[in-house]
Amino acid sequence: MRILLTTTSYQDTSGEHHELLGASGFEVVRARGPLPEADMLKLIAEHEGFDGLLNGDDEINAKVIDAALAAPTPLKVIAKYGIGLDSIDVDHATAKKLPVLFTPGVNHTTVAEHAIGLMIACSKHFWLHMKAVKQGEWKRQTGNELAGKTLGVLGMGRIGKEVITRGVAFGMKPLAYDVYWDDGFARQHDVQRRETPEAILREADVISLHMPATEQTRGFINAERLQLCKDGVIIINTARGTLVNEDDVAAAAKSGKIGGYGTDVLAFEPIRTPHPFQEIDNILVTPHVGSRTYESVERQAMRATQNILNFLNGDRDYIQANQC
Repeated sequence: MRILLTTTSYQDTSGEHHELLGASGFEVVRARGPLPEADMLKLIAEHEGFDGLLNGDDEINAKVIDAALAAPTPLKVIAKYGIGLDSIDVDHATAKKLPVLFTPGVNHTTVAEHAIGLMIACSKHFWLHMKAVKQGEWKRQTGNELAGKTLGVLGMGRIGKEVITRGVAFGMKPLAYDVYWDDGFARQHDVQRRETPEAILREADVISLHMPATEQTRGFINAERLQLCKDGVIIINTARGTLVNEDDVAAAAKSGKIGGYGTDVLAFEPIRTPHPFQEIDNILVTPHVGSRTYESVERQAMRATQNILNFLNGDRDYIQANQC
């Protein structure tokens, strides 16, 4: 059996997942993702296919899937290291009877912590102050407390809920929008429901994005919707970069319409330079490391490894995202 391993946090972080994968006896081909279509096709051709993909955010579109299925060693399973499936053509995989596995419930704590960290950093102007001090300057800009501010959460799934509980601990007042409303959680944490995302934009002082990346949510935060927001609003994105129109956000940050944009994700990763976010003091970007803690990586890597090995060994203990 041959597996293609592309996720870098899996490879770069020590833990028992390495021992588990090594003990499988499978051949493991390693690459440094996220890989575009061309690199995926090249690896499939060079190695005459793989039994399984253990991947991060590589481009696994219909063309890649078809090439992998047609290879001398045809693809049997895609095992996503993580929960976001927007880089995989799941519909095409399902049509081809190709299982897609994933790892829900392993990284919501650490991503929520990262979101709160970005909120604090934007509210207190960390980037501006750190840059000034490193340049030998002593610039000081007055910031804001999180306490008493209205926190608007778009998407009250696992991560959104964790952000709410932490925001409440800071004294924030939570609002949320979600199609699948958890009334019990909302009552427990005094979360006020809003029927539309636009209502959240109008009322919140801090907005945290936790929506899935779909064609419907692509560019959701754009110039038109930014005009609905309060002046000085802070927007946090630990979900997907495609949720925002980056040019519109950059313009709003420069004009002062938004007080800060803290993001762990970009529309294209790694960053393509020059980028509109570079050198804007009230935009803070981290390189998609929200789930990259030793604790989270170990949980995520172990689940992803168990998924792919159990599937290939005929064990039913795996978590499948599609039905086929």
